[in-house]
Amino acid sequence: MSDFTSNFWSVYVAGITLVSILACALLLWFSGKAKAMTANDNTTGHVWDEDLREMNNPLPRWWVWLFVITIVFALGYLAMYPGLGSYAGGLTDKWSQKDQYEKEVAKGNAEVAPLYAKFSAMKAEDMSKDPQAMAIGERLFMNNCSQCHGSDARGSKGIPNLTDGDWLHGGAPEVIKETLTKGRLGNMPPMAAAVGTADDVKNVAHYVLSLSNSPHDSVRANLGKEKFAVCAACHGADGKGTQALGAPNLTDNIWLHGFGEAAIMAMVNNGKINQMPAQAERLTEGQIQVLASYVWGLSNNAKAK
Repeated sequence: MSDFTSNFWSVYVAGITLVSILACALLLWFSGKAKAMTANDNTTGHVWDEDLREMNNPLPRWWVWLFVITIVFALGYLAMYPGLGSYAGGLTDKWSQKDQYEKEVAKGNAEVAPLYAKFSAMKAEDMSKDPQAMAIGERLFMNNCSQCHGSDARGSKGIPNLTDGDWLHGGAPEVIKETLTKGRLGNMPPMAAAVGTADDVKNVAHYVLSLSNSPHDSVRANLGKEKFAVCAACHGADGKGTQALGAPNLTDNIWLHGFGEAAIMAMVNNGKINQMPAQAERLTEGQIQVLASYVWGLSNNAKAK
């Protein structure tokens, strides 16, 4: 998939390419025309210091041929390769960088397929204790997951910590594998209108804080308990969340999007959309299986120790 979302850059690069070739051709044409015009007098008419005349000599023959070769090469290159982007295919079997990259990736995957086949019959629990599998899983994690979750897998604000055993959608190996394969889309809709007034939103925020015994105003928490009913549809009446919906547990004192009255009120007022991109197009099934076992082991092996 292209990093760009429109055809602008393809048109831009193709346009500059054609203009450059045309400029070379025009330079040669004007050079030849100037030579014809100055057959009898090759001066421009400009004179400095009484006898210093500006000449209008044609380009040297060897230089002209360099330009000709450049133009011929450029046109040949555009004919052989798709130099004009999606507007004209090349003669070399529609060659493109994308196709070449995909072929190289497929070749690499085929070469390592026997290695991943070795782990296909292993349970995630066993694989997470296999040094070779975990070494591979660590590299896969660093190359594909650490950009968001961090090199230590502890995440950041808005990015889940994968080492604490707190899972929005469940932490079983098969669920982690599903998350890696298909991705996840978390959507907390704005709930301010359903909760009521701004004061009601603040009361609900204090009730949510009370669920984890975090510092809160007990009077406001009691007032917000009734209003929490609109939140219970996803988070449950007890606030422990619903993994089928990806609704967080509000009782465990783990705050993915920030802690405190202001952070909770912002979530209720504005909502939140988070996305975990699918990895099925980037990784093979064997790679996803090893990576899922590695991620599972980050929290479960730590608990065992």
